[in-house]
Amino acid sequence: MAENTKASTMHIDNNPLRERIADILRELIVEGQLKPGEAIIEMELASRLGVSRAPLREALQILNTEGLIEIIPYHKTTVRKLTRRDITELYSLRSALEGFALRQIIKQGDPEAVEKLQGLYDEMVGAADSGEAALASKLDHEFHTAIIRLSNHNLLNQMWNNVSQRVRQVLALRDMRRTDIRKIARSHKVLIDSIVEGDPHKAEDLVDAHIMDASALIVKIWEDHETEPS
Repeated sequence: MAENTKASTMHIDNNPLRERIADILRELIVEGQLKPGEAIIEMELASRLGVSRAPLREALQILNTEGLIEIIPYHKTTVRKLTRRDITELYSLRSALEGFALRQIIKQGDPEAVEKLQGLYDEMVGAADSGEAALASKLDHEFHTAIIRLSNHNLLNQMWNNVSQRVRQVLALRDMRRTDIRKIARSHKVLIDSIVEGDPHKAEDLVDAHIMDASALIVKIWEDHETEPS
């Protein structure tokens, strides 16, 4: 009985370490510090993080299951490359999720929702105008996450938690190139206006156009990146 208790305790103790390592690696990937296609060298990464290779391997298996990395046994481990299909599928799903969220926000008629989004919009525009592209990009993601959160729809929020990671990774790809961040920031204003107007159909159309424009831009960046000489 004592042996079983000990084994259980050891399992509990090991879980947080591998999960903390997975959290760190996930952030490095979605922020673009570990780039799509980049090789992951276990020995170097373990040294960088100050951990042993065993929990690192467990963390890599978690990220492999999530689709953020690719493990080819006895060959190599790499950050999973983004494909054109990844981007188009992600953004078409975003359009559906955020369109639904806007309908929910309009239905609730809570003026605080508009205030919240307006505050994020103002911060985003201010950052863009000041040349703080990284901050503006972060606020861009927060703005869209706020749309989901303000829907007060629990299942939608759970779905977004997974989608959000991939959105951040794609935004990191966008931020690798020179883009008109001021224009991108200001393109969010129509979404706030659609809530104020209270027309759910128009809101869905506007968020679809907004997200599809973003998708087209990122696909173009992806195509340029893929055709660059290595």
